[in-house]
Amino acid sequence: MSTFLNRIIEGVHDMCYIWAKEMKSVFQDEGVLLFFIVVPLVYPLLYSWIYNNEVVREVPVVVVDMSNSQQSRQFIRLYDASPDVHVAYRCNDMEDARDLVEKQVAHGILYFPPDFETRLMRMEQSHVSVYCDMSLMLTYKAIFSTATAVSQQINAQFQRQLSGNYTDREDQILVQPLAVDEVQIFNTTGGYGNFILPPVLMLILQQTLLLGIGLSAGTARENNRYQDLVPISRHYNGIFRIVGGKSLCYFMIYSILAAYICLVVPRLFHFTTLADIRELTGLLIPYLLACIFFGMFVSCIVRYRENVILLIVFTSVPLLFLTGVSWPQSAIPGAWQGISWLFPSTFGCRAFIRLNAMDATLYDIRPEYQALWIQVVVYFFATCLVYRYQLLHTRRHALNRLEEMKAHINAAKKKISEG
Repeated sequence: MSTFLNRIIEGVHDMCYIWAKEMKSVFQDEGVLLFFIVVPLVYPLLYSWIYNNEVVREVPVVVVDMSNSQQSRQFIRLYDASPDVHVAYRCNDMEDARDLVEKQVAHGILYFPPDFETRLMRMEQSHVSVYCDMSLMLTYKAIFSTATAVSQQINAQFQRQLSGNYTDREDQILVQPLAVDEVQIFNTTGGYGNFILPPVLMLILQQTLLLGIGLSAGTARENNRYQDLVPISRHYNGIFRIVGGKSLCYFMIYSILAAYICLVVPRLFHFTTLADIRELTGLLIPYLLACIFFGMFVSCIVRYRENVILLIVFTSVPLLFLTGVSWPQSAIPGAWQGISWLFPSTFGCRAFIRLNAMDATLYDIRPEYQALWIQVVVYFFATCLVYRYQLLHTRRHALNRLEEMKAHINAAKKKISEG
């Protein structure tokens, strides 16, 4: 019993030693320090500041009014009164209007044909053409939705004039027989920041962890310092001690950063934050552990410092799409959904959105929560296997070097004795 207890105490002591050495190496390496501290602190503020306006306002639009009539001018006045668009230019033909859109000084065109009012006065259907720059979806939405709302308002006026009703109530029922109240749930502001920022924040945690861990491993391989990756020492006598000590270092650093990113940043910019701290803590623990073990596993295939930067940065945008936030999860092909299950960000982003924006509980996100814990177990043992292989490789390398040194010493002694 005492022997077993002594081994446990020795293991804990060795793990603390590895933790202290890893913590020291993190703060001594400028590259790792950049991705572990500076980027997680600055990037969330930058993204939040960019999307803080939530919606686009006063989108510049070009008007081509070939009708030049009372009805077209009324349409333009109502259109320009909207907070979403601004009639910035007026042109006499479509060629000049297209030039303004091509120069990006305007993002859409509102075209009135010459017979716009004539057809209305004849009780015929008239048309207003709306041309939008589709490169920016938010500007397209503002231009098109405003034009639709104004056309419905003018249609209601014509309906009331032609109805022959005697009371306002009759007119109200005529133009709106079914009253509809639009209530936005979850994303109550209807803003782009509340929509896209939660998965971005969770993805920042994963990507910076992968960058920092991979950068440290790539530096060790690049400089051929095997002892920096898996050192040979009495304190490194055990795979679980090595993996536990290193992961404890990363977990302690990112526990503080995760609290800052998930609790402080959304409140600084007044984004929706409905998650309970206890529920959020329960989610972040498996998410950080899964990211850490996944990063340690991936770091063993990184050979140079530049490789990890190219690999991780390249995968950031595809991983954001695979979360099923910016693109519907149901529309993602099955093969890509299977690939997305390999990354902790897939389940972490979905769970965080439901906790933070939908006021869910851990029971409500049970599939994602269980998937994260499965990843923790799988990537932990996978990391132990690759680190064991690396440790054996390191020892074999050291023994070979020792044999070479002994051979050189024996050869030197033989020459001296012969001389």
